[in-house]
Formats: sequence, C-alpha cells, structure tokens
Amino acid sequence: MRNREMEMANRPYSVDEDLNEAEVNGNWTPQEKALHEARLKAKAKRRLRKSSSRNSTSESFSESGDLVGGDPHSPKGKVNTNDRKSRTGKGRGLPKKGGAGGKGVWGAAGMVYEDEEPDVRDPNYDEAGDTVYATVVPEVDERELEKMVNPIVQEYFEHGDTKEVQMLLKGLNLGPHKYEFSSLAVSLSLEGKASHRELTSRLLSDLTGKLLSQSDMARAFDKILKELPDLILDTPEAPQMLGQFIARAIADHILPMSFLDCYKGKVDCEHARVALDRAAVLLTMKREMVRLDNVWGVGGGLRPVKHLIKEMNLLLKEYLISGDVTEAERCLRDLEVPHFHHELVYETIVMVLESKGDTASHMMIKLLKSFWKTGLITVDQMNRGFQRVYEELPEINLDVPHAHSIMETFVDLCYQESVITKQLRDTCPSRGRKRFVSEGDGGVIKT
Repeated sequence: MRNREMEMANRPYSVDEDLNEAEVNGNWTPQEKALHEARLKAKAKRRLRKSSSRNSTSESFSESGDLVGGDPHSPKGKVNTNDRKSRTGKGRGLPKKGGAGGKGVWGAAGMVYEDEEPDVRDPNYDEAGDTVYATVVPEVDERELEKMVNPIVQEYFEHGDTKEVQMLLKGLNLGPHKYEFSSLAVSLSLEGKASHRELTSRLLSDLTGKLLSQSDMARAFDKILKELPDLILDTPEAPQMLGQFIARAIADHILPMSFLDCYKGKVDCEHARVALDRAAVLLTMKREMVRLDNVWGVGGGLRPVKHLIKEMNLLLKEYLISGDVTEAERCLRDLEVPHFHHELVYETIVMVLESKGDTASHMMIKLLKSFWKTGLITVDQMNRGFQRVYEELPEINLDVPHAHSIMETFVDLCYQESVITKQLRDTCPSRGRKRFVSEGDGGVIKT
C-alpha cells in the first residue's frame, strides 16, 4: 500500500487525469467539457500528421534490396512532384505513358496522326465528301422590309452614291420581295423634292440589270399604280409625278416599251389612268426621249444664275398680285438654293425702289418678315442682300432719282418690324442736302 502511494506521487500531474476523475464524479462544467473535446480533436490531428510524414519519408526497397523511393540527399526526404516518373516503386523509372501524358501534351514527340475515316454515325457526316461552310443571311420579312429600306433611301437622298446603295442591298436577302425596294423608293421621292425624284430615277437606272430586272421594275410600278388612291392623300400631284416616272423609266430602258400597252382598256382607277396618260404624252412629245433626261429639272445650285434670278423675279411679281405669303414661301423652298437667298432680298428692295406708292413697300416688308420668322432667310443672307443694295445705290439713283429717300424710309420700316438689326439700319447711306445761294453769288455753296 505504501509502495503504491509512492508510485502515484512520482507520476507527473496531468490535467486529463483531473478531467477524467471529474468525469467519473460527474462534476464537469460545460466549459470544461468543450475544452476536453477540443484537446481530443487536436491530439487526433497531431497523430495524423505524424503518421503521414512517416509514410512520405519512408524509403521503399525493391525485391533485390535496392533503394527505390526517397532521395537521401533531398532535405527532409521531399519528393519532386513535377517529376513524371512513377513514385510507386514499380516499373523501370521511365516517364508515364512514354512522355505522352500530362496537361497540354498532344502525344509523344515525333508521333504522326493519320487521317481518320469519317464515321457514318457521326451527326455531321456528309455523304458527298467535303463539308462546305457558308454564311447564311436570313430572308428579310415582308413586315420588316419597309423599316430596313427607308433609312437606306433617306441616306441616299443626302449623299447620292448609287454604289453604296448597291452594296447595302447585296448584304440584305430580300428574296422574292426585292421588287418592293423600287416601289418604296418612288413612294418616298413623291413626298420629297424634285431633286429627290431625279436621284431616284438615276438609282433605278443603275440597279436595273445588276440587282433588279425589268420584270421586277414592272411589278414595282404596277404596285404603285394600285396604291395611287392612298398616295394622293399626302401628295395630290402623285398621278402626274408617277406618269413622269414611268416615262423616264421607259426612256432609260428600265421598263419595256410595251409597258403602257399592257394597260390599255384595262384600268378602272381614275388616278392610274391620269398617270398612264401623262406618261404617254411625254413619250410622244417632240424629240421624244431626249427631253426626258430633264423631266425633273436641274436641281438646286446646278441651275444657271440667270435662271434663278428670273425665277425669283417671277416669284415676287406673283406675290404682289396674289399676296399669298405661303405660296411664295413654297416656291422659294422648291428652288433649293438657300445660299442664294440674298438675291431674293436684293430683288425685293430694288422692286420697292422702282415701284410707285406705298403698297409694294408694305407687302414686301410683310414677305421679308415672314421669311425671317420661319428661318427661310438667315441673318447672313438678309444682311448681304441689303449691303448689295447699299453698294449699288449710286447707280440705282441714276434711274430712280428719289432712291435714297425711299431707301431710308424702307430701312426704317424694316427695323421697326424687326426684320433687320440696328447696325444694318445705321449703315444705310444717306445723301446730304446741299443748299446753293442765288446766282449773284457765283454759285458758291453755303456752308
């Protein structure tokens, strides 16, 4: 008994024993119980690490007793994980799969792959032999055709390049609806200017034979003839314009010469008959098709200056007779020469100086004020027109003796109506009055 007590006294003090005794006695607190479980888990992890390190650093021997695993010179017995040689202790120490294995390796060095025979069960198997891949453009739906064509035509009216339109149309698969491009282009030009209609005629001429045939053009114009009752709601002159389009198309060999003959006695629509009659009249005129090249006139700045001046004079004379400002504005816009509007201002002032009475003066001020408010005539064009009259006033005075006084009155009225600026009014030239003495003083000027 005494020996046992001495033996217990010599044993080192252990916390685990106290915990075991406390467990036996059932006096554990929750904190002590959690601490005990954590220590047991840590002890288990330490044992697992020791066993794994022993296995990794242990040396393996072959049947002959030679050392296979573990490099005695490597620190802590580490093994090169990037080595492709087998680490199982078996084999001849050669690379796995003959060097053809591993990430990013497509086979052993010098290996040549032979052509494989196509498998009949392959879903991509082609009986004809070689497989040809091509870009397929889906066919444009008829409902989306107008949305895709309208921007192309509107941009063409700006740049006038028919080759660009051809390139854009080649990228579209219009399918059986390609003839509708011509009908849409003509319909849009009917709502535009004369220059737009001229551009459309040139576009149709360039597309015929390349992307469109005569039969496609005939179908397009046949469709427009049927749509005339709807087109005249927005464009009352549509039948006459369409007749000019048809005549120009026949002259440019876009439509066959027998196009008009197909409709003789077969048209019930009154508007279609007007269009066809207009085309027939134009084709039977003197010099026939030679004159149809200018059926839409020459657009904008391409017209001669004398012709533009004549048109503006005619415009002003018609306005003095009718007094219709809206019609005068429409005629000026149709000329399409915004850079030449200073000529209209110049001709207006000269007409006022040469007129008799105040009626022409007030009507012209009303016209200039309307053009000024709508922005049809800009500040620069207005100033330039008045300054031209200022410079030529001495010459005008030879034909109109009271030109200076009339000019001063007209300028003041324009300033009161806010047609011109104060600076432009102040630059108006005025001839000073010179008073002479009697003949007995020798004609000396009185100062």
